[in-house]
Amino acid sequence: MSAKERQKHAQSFLMKGFQKQNPTSSEFCAYGQACLEMARGIFQLLRDHHASLFASMIPRSSGKATGPADELLRKDKVFLLERFFYFLEKEKQNGLLVLDGTEKNLDRKSVRQLEGYFTKTNAGRYRTQWIVPTPYFVASDMAYPIQVADLCIYCLNWAFRLPNHGMTEPVREEICTEFLDWLWSLQFHGEVNKDGRMFETWGICYVPNPCASGRDDVVTK
Repeated sequence: MSAKERQKHAQSFLMKGFQKQNPTSSEFCAYGQACLEMARGIFQLLRDHHASLFASMIPRSSGKATGPADELLRKDKVFLLERFFYFLEKEKQNGLLVLDGTEKNLDRKSVRQLEGYFTKTNAGRYRTQWIVPTPYFVASDMAYPIQVADLCIYCLNWAFRLPNHGMTEPVREEICTEFLDWLWSLQFHGEVNKDGRMFETWGICYVPNPCASGRDDVVTK
């Protein structure tokens, strides 16, 4: 469709949702095309504004920690914060944690876990040099950056795989074709000096067992 025609039919599609009417096939098509154009535009904006992508991926079959471990910050989140810290250290900037609000009891639990990590672990205390340890919670439907993060998460979920490291879940080929290159190019990549040794680090990591201890099974490339 032309941009003008797509806009007209997409607006009609949204109005029929309020009016509880069934959209036409043209309106469905226009809305789908508009969503795809929006996604393409968002990734272009991220590139143009030099955004860096961070993500920690786990298998969908991962179990939940029980007992005292349930109050600890999960391993995949620890590695996400680690990579965020490396980025901030490189840029010499402080970073905020902005989270998508859910239920109050779950949000409080997240705060307790982060507080424990940043006050009771050596790594957490060290990383407060650059990471502001208290998170902010916002409603995703009122914060565009959170919606942008949701789009990146959706594309990662359906397109990003490290098959040599056990990531064998099926992908959606149309999302791979459109957005996989964007994900690779946007993810943070840098060199870190740790204990006198330089090593590469990447913004996206895969954690096969987020409830296990140690870091030997964490893969990034």
